[in-house]
Amino acid sequence: MSTENFVFKILQIIAWIIFIGLCIEAGGYIVNFVMSIFNPEMIPNLYNSLDLSSVYNQNQWAFFGIYSFIIFIAVLKAYLFYIVIRLLGKLDLTKPFNNFVAEQIMQLSYYTFSIGLLSYIARETSENLRYYQYSTENLDAFWSDAQAFILMSAVIYVIAVIFKKGVEMQIENDLTV
Repeated sequence: MSTENFVFKILQIIAWIIFIGLCIEAGGYIVNFVMSIFNPEMIPNLYNSLDLSSVYNQNQWAFFGIYSFIIFIAVLKAYLFYIVIRLLGKLDLTKPFNNFVAEQIMQLSYYTFSIGLLSYIARETSENLRYYQYSTENLDAFWSDAQAFILMSAVIYVIAVIFKKGVEMQIENDLTV
């Protein structure tokens, strides 16, 4: 086994671990959200010490909106790592420039941008609620990395465009040989 294959196997294992962790986190938030609908007394005891009872007591729609942001961001992060797992599983290092890889990298850029944009909107919404005396300080950790995701999406997009061009060049090269 070559060094590159070994590194990719390790990366695939790490991606699986992160994916499983993100799925558990997203599932925990979804279960808690459903539980909060049917049993609002449980809100102070939600998963990950996410006590939004003051927001719920002030305005249930604000609570549902903020919690929806948390759930969507968690699900998008889990799906992002699912794409990484698929990419690492089908990446052929002897011929890396193919349509599947180019498409997966492009999807990575789209989902990374979506996470960044949604996190930014959620952060601004949270700050707006804070302006109206809602207690949302404990939510800053959920969307503090919005700019990093947006910047990362730009870098991944550039890589995706390079891969797409590489696929075109490889197809052209295969046709001329």
